[in-house]
Amino acid sequence: MVTFFFVVFILMLIIVVIDITEKMEKFVSNDLGFVEVFAYYMDYVPFIASMITPLTSFIATVYITARMAGHTEIVAMLSSGMSFKRMMLPYVLGAIVIGGLNFYLTGWIIPESNRDKLEFEIKYLEKPFVYSERDVHLQEASNIYLYLRGYNNNTNVGHQFTLERVNGTTLEEKFSARSIVWKEEEQKWTAKNWRHWTMEGEKEVVTTGQELDTVLAIHPKEFSSDYRQYDAMTLTQLDEYIEKLKERGAGNIAVYEVEKFVRFTSPFTVLILTLMGVIVASRKSRGGTGFRIALGFLLSFIFILCFILTKSIAEVGDLDPMLSVWIPNIIFGSVALFMYKNVPK
Repeated sequence: MVTFFFVVFILMLIIVVIDITEKMEKFVSNDLGFVEVFAYYMDYVPFIASMITPLTSFIATVYITARMAGHTEIVAMLSSGMSFKRMMLPYVLGAIVIGGLNFYLTGWIIPESNRDKLEFEIKYLEKPFVYSERDVHLQEASNIYLYLRGYNNNTNVGHQFTLERVNGTTLEEKFSARSIVWKEEEQKWTAKNWRHWTMEGEKEVVTTGQELDTVLAIHPKEFSSDYRQYDAMTLTQLDEYIEKLKERGAGNIAVYEVEKFVRFTSPFTVLILTLMGVIVASRKSRGGTGFRIALGFLLSFIFILCFILTKSIAEVGDLDPMLSVWIPNIIFGSVALFMYKNVPK
């Protein structure tokens, strides 16, 4: 555990130094002081640390086990009658503690601090956001559909607005407007050059007007930047948002589902990689601990590559999100099981 936290500390120092170097020009151009930058990295460090927890636990396991093997401690334990399973027990307990803590932090604590981090990045580090999607279709309820030709997020004005109520395949009511404008003070929309059509029995009723204040089930924040907004959502909020996207028939659900399942699989990743680390580094070799540590880094790189590949495929909709985040665990879990059966005990 001490080695794990030491590895996290060292890696975070390296990552923060590199990140500051890359972003220094933007910090200076935005005239940011020490306090603002320090507050940003206080939110940035927990986020990155949680992301690399499975790999840092693996590296720490390889390092400490390789040193024990180099000093013939593992040979002595096995020779005294201790089973290999018993020797792995402290590693399992440590992985459970680390994985459980990381799951709790990434599920409910770190998303809270990520909100300030994302707000800082959008304001100072990212390019100004312009909503560019055209022909926006949303589903407000099971039988109510909303359409916008386009939306300007700088002026909070939507163009060519239509709201329809449909019963089966029959259009029962339709409200349209040339534009809708958001009124921040009143928290309402104003429809301009509007037209309302409905059926009363077999009679069509049409009313028109210049302006009409109305309440809609949409908000300007839905047209604001969605830059990594899933990082600022707790697991509960992610579930609610995914359900909301499904009701509206949105097409970017996979990104949020992948993020949700990654948080659930992270504790299992910690456990699998920790056990693999023990198996990789427990055999004493003539080359010393260096080779085992290098092998550990190589396996870490392969895991990252596999994870990024499957995650990217799932985010574009070509792979089931749950399956995508489990594939690296399945592969490395199988490799760990094979290695366990062949490791000298």
